[in-house]
Amino acid sequence: MTDRQSAHARLARFPITRKWPAQHPERLQLYGLPTPNGVKVSIMLEETGLPYEGHFVSFDTQDQMSPEFGSLNPYNKIPAIIDPDGPGGEPLPLFESGAILIYLAEKTGQLLPTRPAERYETLQWLMFQMGGLGPMFGQLGFFHKFAGKDYEDKRPRDRYVGESRRVLRVVDGRLADRAWMMGDDYTIADIAIFPWVRNLLGFYDAGDIVGISEFPHVTRALAAFVARPAVIRGLAVPARP
Repeated sequence: MTDRQSAHARLARFPITRKWPAQHPERLQLYGLPTPNGVKVSIMLEETGLPYEGHFVSFDTQDQMSPEFGSLNPYNKIPAIIDPDGPGGEPLPLFESGAILIYLAEKTGQLLPTRPAERYETLQWLMFQMGGLGPMFGQLGFFHKFAGKDYEDKRPRDRYVGESRRVLRVVDGRLADRAWMMGDDYTIADIAIFPWVRNLLGFYDAGDIVGISEFPHVTRALAAFVARPAVIRGLAVPARP
């Protein structure tokens, strides 16, 4: 059996590959689309240089609710991956963008400090994004841009405006005397945070309502983030078929 045939056989264990066949089974398989959570992983892959194959999971056709996708992530959320060369050489399926970022950082030895104190501080800011920044911005987007904007009661919207401003104030303060969340070194904390800031200002069009001009360090770092070549590439992955 050739290496390619062996790679195909290993991936064939996973039902998701029936809906999204691998053209390059030796590469890491990414299932997602270019949302803030989705591009965290594609940007990380571009930054680290790991070979990967992207598969577009269409929300328009509810692909994420399909049995094949659910077999990989029972929570039916993107992104998810299968690394055909996981720990011990065995395939590793993984979901949750934060967990994937940590895994890829440890696999490649990149974008996560190895000194224990700095490592845990980086993970602290990653968890801040996962538990605070992302959910707050997402709720604001619902009440500002989507169905929630039609609610007569504006208290839910105003709550998430206030919480989003509080989050931005924390990030702006952190960036007041440093280039990135961890200082001069760009890390997975930045890869987690800035796609959501970009989405808040762009897709959600919420810059005015949160008073983004009051947070100049956030906008400065965002500009540096979106100018990175790996970020430019990662923001377009996976491409719509």
